[in-house]
Amino acid sequence: MRLTKATPEAIRYACLHFHYSKAIPVHPIGYNVYNDTGEWCGVIVYSAGATPNIGSPYNLPGGGVLELTRVALNGKQEQTSKAVSLSLKQIKKDVPQCRLIVSYADVDQHHLGTIYQATNWIYEGLSKGDTYFIIKGKKTHRKTISSRIVTIGGKRKNCPSTLEAVQRFFDKDATVFRSEGKRKYLMPLDKEMRKQITHLAKPYPKDNPEWQKIDRSTFTKPR
Repeated sequence: MRLTKATPEAIRYACLHFHYSKAIPVHPIGYNVYNDTGEWCGVIVYSAGATPNIGSPYNLPGGGVLELTRVALNGKQEQTSKAVSLSLKQIKKDVPQCRLIVSYADVDQHHLGTIYQATNWIYEGLSKGDTYFIIKGKKTHRKTISSRIVTIGGKRKNCPSTLEAVQRFFDKDATVFRSEGKRKYLMPLDKEMRKQITHLAKPYPKDNPEWQKIDRSTFTKPR
C-alpha cells in the first residue's frame, strides 16, 4: 500500500462517489491510497474543520489542529486502518505545526469509529446533537442554510434557518432532521500532546447488533 498527494479532482471524485456524505471539505489536504497491486482506492482527506475554534479545548493555535474529514475509499484497499496510519505519518511531515488530529464517527450513520479504535485514537466522548434539514435528499446544517439564504438575496434576520424558510427558498418538501451527535476521537502527533489529553480518554464504544437491522437510507432521504 502506498499514498501520494491527491489533486482537487481526485478528492472531489472520491468524496462524491465513495463517501456517504457526498460533500467535499473546504481547503482539503488529501492523499491518494493505492493498494499493493497499484489500484487507486480513493482518498483520505484532512482539513481545518468545521469550526475556527477547533483547537481551543486543547490550547492549540490555528494550524495546531486538523480534522480527518473523509476516509473516502472504494473497498479495494487491503486495510483501511493501515491507510489511515500512513496518512497520519504523511500529514505530520506535510504540516509540521499540526500537533493533534480530530475526527468524528457519525452516530446517525451508526458509526462506532472502529478505524480509530484500531489505530489507537483517544475517544473523548459523544458530542451534542444538532438540527439539520433534508433538502432534496441531502442532510444540510442550519448554519449553511442561513448563509445560502443571504447569498440569494434574503436578509439573515428576516430569513432565519427555519423549516418554513428552507421550504420557501430551497425545497418545498424539505424536512427537519435532528442529529444524535457524533463520537469524537483524538490522535496526538507527539508525546507531549498525548500526555496533555490522556485524561480525556473514555472507554471505546462497542458494537450493537441491533444497528445492523436499521435501514440507513432513512438518514439520507426525506421521510
